[in-house]
Amino acid sequence: METLFSAFITLLLVMDPLGNVPVFISVLKDVDPKRRQWVLARELLIALVVLLIFLFAGSTALEMMGLRQESISIAGAIILFLIALRMIFPSPYGLMGDTPDGEPFIVPLAIPLVAGPSSLAIAMLLVNTNPGRMFEWTVALVGAWAVSAALLMASPLLLKALGHRGLIAVERLMGMILVIIAVQMFFDGVSIVLHLQAGG
Repeated sequence: METLFSAFITLLLVMDPLGNVPVFISVLKDVDPKRRQWVLARELLIALVVLLIFLFAGSTALEMMGLRQESISIAGAIILFLIALRMIFPSPYGLMGDTPDGEPFIVPLAIPLVAGPSSLAIAMLLVNTNPGRMFEWTVALVGAWAVSAALLMASPLLLKALGHRGLIAVERLMGMILVIIAVQMFFDGVSIVLHLQAGG
């Protein structure tokens, strides 16, 4: 993470836009087709704001609240796990439950899928490692977000191409994968906490 390019690649990988496409498709399937692009753009912009806040003030905010970075990982894991269960065992109210017009707001598209625990932690780590290169870290973060946004903005096109049966199959498969990812995130956060307590 010593260069702008490596920071950009690292952030892009942890944002995982291609891996998030099936989830975006599943969440957006109940949204009015005329509003999908607007909702998607809104969620992506919210994610960018959250990422920038954590880049510039994340470590300070966590310290003020007496929280550790591992708490972000554990909380994100719990949210993803609950979303994954709804994907595997659909609720009659849809993936997001009882939401106005079936539209997601902040969770889960903005947080934790784009601005997730890994990307937030990487942003804070970059600043802690070399706080004198804030301009480069900002460029890397915005660049990785822009590439992710471009890929995710194309997700409604995939929704049309997959059809109803294809969407159900992808949704179930992605739900299983998200369960595994959520459990791994949870254990990673817990193992760090246990390691710190053992060392202390």
